[in-house]
Amino acid sequence: MDDLNDENLQKKPVVVLTRLPEFTLNALQPPTPQQFDSEAESHGSSDSDMLWEPGDDSGDSDFGVVFPPPSPAAEISPIIVSAAFASHSNETRNVRPDLPEPEIKLDMVVLARRRVTRWQRGKIVEIINKDDGRVKYKVIFDEKGKSLVSGHHIAKETTPKLDQLYVGARVLIQSPEDEQCFLPGLLSELPSRKNRNNFMLFRFLVFLDDHTPVYVSLPSLYLVCRQMDDPLGDLPESPHKCFMAQYLRSWPYPHLTHYKEGQILKIELNGVHQKCHVELVDCSLMKVVFEENGETDWIHRGSLRLEHMSKFLELKQNRGSKADDSDSK
Repeated sequence: MDDLNDENLQKKPVVVLTRLPEFTLNALQPPTPQQFDSEAESHGSSDSDMLWEPGDDSGDSDFGVVFPPPSPAAEISPIIVSAAFASHSNETRNVRPDLPEPEIKLDMVVLARRRVTRWQRGKIVEIINKDDGRVKYKVIFDEKGKSLVSGHHIAKETTPKLDQLYVGARVLIQSPEDEQCFLPGLLSELPSRKNRNNFMLFRFLVFLDDHTPVYVSLPSLYLVCRQMDDPLGDLPESPHKCFMAQYLRSWPYPHLTHYKEGQILKIELNGVHQKCHVELVDCSLMKVVFEENGETDWIHRGSLRLEHMSKFLELKQNRGSKADDSDSK
């Protein structure tokens, strides 16, 4: 019994240190400025890109959410950031410049709306001044047929000047499938060092009215003559209109997901989220391949078709609604 009472045999507290895996440490510590720079460089973006891990009071923030690291077998969640598109005002301009509107004259060859998503080349044969002050233009199309349209539905068949263009402007591009057809859309990026590539240094992003994003050069753009006060006024009620409203509100800090080539994700196709993988990332766009049928598609990295992006914006909206409710109490 005396041996059992020996102080050398009595229990004493012991601290055991265990080294945590690296990915756990990275998740627990806030990102440093060096991490910001390395993230920006890895995606070819400017050092104004910002990653931010929100706290409990972050519901109204426009900065990105960093998701926790998944297990190796799980689908990898992307980083979602609000990246400053550019620092120069000429690259982020989103207000219509104070310039004279282009003149519309008789016998002018124009691009005019024939159907909602189809514009064609024609000639103005009559200008009609309505009693209420509105002006209508009768256009006879090259491929037969005629239409009576407003200045909102006419574009000059000339290349616009750079100082006429701004994010939110109504523009047309020629259909890649039918050279007689021109497709309407909204200008969504001006040229900057963030959207250059090796093939086209000076390019613009356009969202067509069917939500298709495409990069084009200046000669491929046609500017609508009479811009609406509401840039969304010509869009039908649709998820695309909601997306463009959110996009223009957040500009020049658009929400973008950061995916890598080969990464697995889910994208809405025909009303269902389908699995695909990233084949190529090109600035704000990425080319994906659907696993089920091998079809390819170009998609914007902030599109609501992305499952992670739609969930992120839904969470952000819910947090904003809760904050509004608490303020009203």
